[in-house]
Amino acid sequence: MPHSNLSGLIPILATPFDTSGRLDVPSLRRLIDFQLASSVDGIAVFGMASEGFALTARDRGAILRELASVSAGSVPIVAGVAATSTVTAVEQAHAAVEGGAHALMVLPPFMVKPNADQLVEFYGTIASESGVPVMVQDAPGATGVTMSVPLIAELSRLAGVDSIKVEAPPTVAKTASVVAAVRPGFVVFGGQNSQMVLEEYSAGAIGTMPACEFPDLLRPVLLAFTDGEHELARDMFARLLPLILFGLQPGLAWAVHKEVLVMRGIIESATVRSPASPVDGRMRESIRTILTELELAPARRAQL
Repeated sequence: MPHSNLSGLIPILATPFDTSGRLDVPSLRRLIDFQLASSVDGIAVFGMASEGFALTARDRGAILRELASVSAGSVPIVAGVAATSTVTAVEQAHAAVEGGAHALMVLPPFMVKPNADQLVEFYGTIASESGVPVMVQDAPGATGVTMSVPLIAELSRLAGVDSIKVEAPPTVAKTASVVAAVRPGFVVFGGQNSQMVLEEYSAGAIGTMPACEFPDLLRPVLLAFTDGEHELARDMFARLLPLILFGLQPGLAWAVHKEVLVMRGIIESATVRSPASPVDGRMRESIRTILTELELAPARRAQL
């Protein structure tokens, strides 16, 4: 089975919509350009920060086509799979691979909670059927599915399953336990908008998958940390933390990501699809204040 060789900074793209709720392709292309200009190590789509729950099959196909076209093979593409059964997950996986995905980030089925044996069978099937590397997404807060460290160690030995994104708090402790338990070469990523990224790196993670509105600000932090300049990295990260935390608010995260992208001049509209909700005027002013403190003036076109 192929190996993805994923590591580093792989943001989860937001999905830009116009004011009528349709996919905004020009904004999407600018958003992809912004990631590439920020020297990301990969780009992910259809994750939770993408409003994946509100995307049609047609949307997914169009997004992958644009991403493949704009990125032109310069970085790996990771496509999220979030289905409620094995057969529907395989369907999503095939569509993603046909659209140009190099790897899959796969949530466990969550409508009917699977047991450990079913999860092993599920991830093994997705890997063998798709023919591309599979990342396990351990996100019990979203799915209600808990994965123990011994189970993850077993999953790491499946052919084609070569990485995990740990989003089960406390993430640092679980990251350290997973790193110690999985097979050699199995890659551990952090998520949750990179709020604990430096501690997760210290615990053995070698990548992070945040939202997509600040890769240009997070990249220097990660470079400083991996170069051993830990004090500098922590100082830079502390300055960025209010923006990171603001984008973690349950029920509002999708709208926050988009408001920041609009204020940075990257996408045109902060429209979200139901059941997501937009931010109100008070929240919007708070975002402006955070960007001003970061010296990112509202409505300034990002330098691409």
